[in-house]
Amino acid sequence: MTNASAIPTVTAETPVRVRFCPSPTGTPHVGLIRTALFNWAYARHTGGKMIFRIEDTDAKRDSEESYLQLLDALKWLGITWDEGVEVGGPHAPYRQSQRGDIYKDVIAKLVAGGHAYESYSTPEEVEDRHKAAGRDVKLGYDNFDRDLTAEQIAAFKQEGRAPALRLRMPDADITFTDLVRGEITFRAGSVPDYAIVRPNGAPLYTLVNPVDDALMGVTHVLRGEDLLSSTPRQVALYEALYAIGVAEYMPLFGHLPYVMGAGNKKLSKRDPESSLFLHRDRGFIPEGLLNYLSLLGWSLSADEDIFTVAQLVENFDVHDVLANPARFDIKKAEAINGTHVRLLEAGDFRNRLVPYLQAAELVGETLTQRENIILSEAAPLVQERITLLGEAPEMMAFLFKKDDAVDVAEDALKGMPENLGEVLDAALAALEPLESWDAESIQSALKSALVEGLGIKPRFAFGPVRTAMSGRKVSPPLFESMVILGKESSLTRLRAFRG
Repeated sequence: MTNASAIPTVTAETPVRVRFCPSPTGTPHVGLIRTALFNWAYARHTGGKMIFRIEDTDAKRDSEESYLQLLDALKWLGITWDEGVEVGGPHAPYRQSQRGDIYKDVIAKLVAGGHAYESYSTPEEVEDRHKAAGRDVKLGYDNFDRDLTAEQIAAFKQEGRAPALRLRMPDADITFTDLVRGEITFRAGSVPDYAIVRPNGAPLYTLVNPVDDALMGVTHVLRGEDLLSSTPRQVALYEALYAIGVAEYMPLFGHLPYVMGAGNKKLSKRDPESSLFLHRDRGFIPEGLLNYLSLLGWSLSADEDIFTVAQLVENFDVHDVLANPARFDIKKAEAINGTHVRLLEAGDFRNRLVPYLQAAELVGETLTQRENIILSEAAPLVQERITLLGEAPEMMAFLFKKDDAVDVAEDALKGMPENLGEVLDAALAALEPLESWDAESIQSALKSALVEGLGIKPRFAFGPVRTAMSGRKVSPPLFESMVILGKESSLTRLRAFRG
C-alpha cells in the first residue's frame, strides 16, 4: 500500500502555506469564494501564508475580465494574500501561463526518472480494446502504453503520431488522511495512469497544479469536494516529484463540503444565489456575507450564528469543517446580513448607502449640500429597518424627490379612509400654524387633530399623511421624515395629495 510514507509529511511545526488558485472563467460564485475564505481564515488563524495563484492555461475559456473580477471580489470582501498575482513573492510568476519553462524542466525530469511515459493510444482505440475484452468503456484509459517496446514506439512515430505523457500510477492502494473526512483509500488499479501533457506538448492541469503547489511549498490543499476523486493522482505525482527533487513534502488535503442550492442540488453557476456580485448589488455587506459564507461547512459554536471577521480568524480551524453538504439559504443569509447592517457605526452605514442611491439615480456623482443633509438625517431612520443596503433607495427615495415628483403606489391607496379629504384637511389645519417643526410637535398636532378630533384609531390615523409624504404604505418614521422634508415641502405634499 502506498501511503506516502517515503515522503516527509507536514507536521504541526511546519509553517502553514495555503493557496487559492482559481481559473479566470466567468464571474466569481459563492462556492469559489467560500473556498478562498476558508483558506484565508486558516492562514490568518495559524499565522501562515496565503498564496493567490491564477490557473490560466485554458486560453479558450480564460479571460482578463474574469481575472479582474476575481481581484475585485477578494478586495471587496477584504480577503488578502501574502504572495501571488499583483503582490509578487519568491515563487513568481503566479500565473500558470507564464510558467511554461518551469513545467518543461519538471516534465523532462519525470520522463528521465521513469515516472512518466509516452502514450500513443487514441480514445477510439482504448474504447475498442474495452469492448473486445467485455469491459465497460467508461473505465477510461487501460494503461496499454505503459510497457510499449521500442519497436512499437518507433512504429507509432512512423505513423506520425504525437504522444501524450502519462504518469505511471503505483500498483498499490493509495491512502491519505483528509483533514475533513478522515482516512480515505483508493484501491490499486482504480485510478489509471493519467495524462499530464497533451500530444501538442501543452502541460495539463493535472500536472501544473501539483507542481506549483510543490514548488511554492504549499502545506495544506483546501479545496472543493468535487476534486476529491483527483487526489490519488496528486498523491502519486507528489511521490514522483519528491523522487526527482521538486517536492520537499506531501501536503495535507482537506476537501470542503459542497454548497447546495434549491432542491438539494449542488449550487450551479447558473443559479442566481451563486453570483457574488448579485449579492453585492442587492446590498449585502462584506461583514454579513463573510459571516454567512463561513457557516457553509463551519460554525463558531452550536448557538452562535453572528460573529465578526476577527472572531472567525481567531477560531477557524479546518479540522472543524463538516463533511456534510451545506445549503445556501438566502433568507438566513439576508437575516445575518441585516444584523451586521445594524451593527455598523452610523457614519459608516450612511456612507455605504451612497453607491446604491447613485445607482437608483436619486443623487448624482457628487452629493449636493442638501442631499448630504438628507442622507445624514435619514440614514439612522432606515438602518434598523433594512437587511440589505439595496432596500434603502426605495425606502428613502421620497426624501430626495421634488414635491411634484412623488409617485403614489397603488397598494398605498387601497387602505385610504372614505373621508380622506376630511382627514387631510384636518392634518393641514393642525400643521399649518406650527411654529416648532420637530417630530414631537408634529406628532402631537396630528394626534390631537386625527385621533382625538376625528376619532380615528392611532394605527390608521397617520396612514394618509404617510402616503402624502412618501407615496408608500410603509416608510421610515413619519414624523422624523417630515422634519427632514421641512414644513414647506410637507404641507405642499399634503395639499397635492388632497387634490
